[in-house]
This record gives sequence, structure tokens and C-alpha cells, in this order.
Amino acid sequence: MSSEVLHAPRERLSKETIAFHQAVTSLMEELEAADWYRQRADDCDVSALKEVLLHNMREEIEHAAMILEWLRRNSTDFDHQLRTYLFREGSITELEKADNDED
Repeated sequence: MSSEVLHAPRERLSKETIAFHQAVTSLMEELEAADWYRQRADDCDVSALKEVLLHNMREEIEHAAMILEWLRRNSTDFDHQLRTYLFREGSITELEKADNDED
């Protein structure tokens, strides 16, 4: 189980690091589930089932977005990067260059 994979002894990790790990692991699982549902929907020939699978995919994306927002609220690093790249127009790599020029 991926939530059990820590790269340092649990007793040496702060509560904040454990929570961060739980969020990141959950985000990975939600994104993976969304990917699985989308693939199954693409492969499905039964329209009613395809509709259910796409609904489930959207639910997983909602869950992922909620976790991403938790990470933003609880990590200054995530907050900075998400504010730099999300909901912005133009080239993503140009946004990075502009952000690096500010540092």
C-alpha cells in the first residue's frame, strides 16, 4: 500500500510531514482512479455504463482538487507554485522563466 511507504522512520517525521505524505499519496490515488475511469469509459460500448464511468471520473477529479487545495493551504511551496501556474494565460514555460527572474 503506497500510504505505508515512508522514506524515513515514521517516529522521526513530524506530524506535518505525515499529513503532507497522506495528502500526496491520496492525490496520487485520486488521479490514478480518474485515469482508470476515463480509460474504461473510452473502452466501453454501453452508453449508460460509459456515462456512469465518466461521472465517477469527475468525482475522482473533484477529490483530487480538494486535496490539492488542502496542500496549497498547508504548504507555502505548493501555494507559491500553484499561484504561479494555475489559471494563467500564455506559455507555461514562459511563466516559469518570469517566476525564476523574480527570485
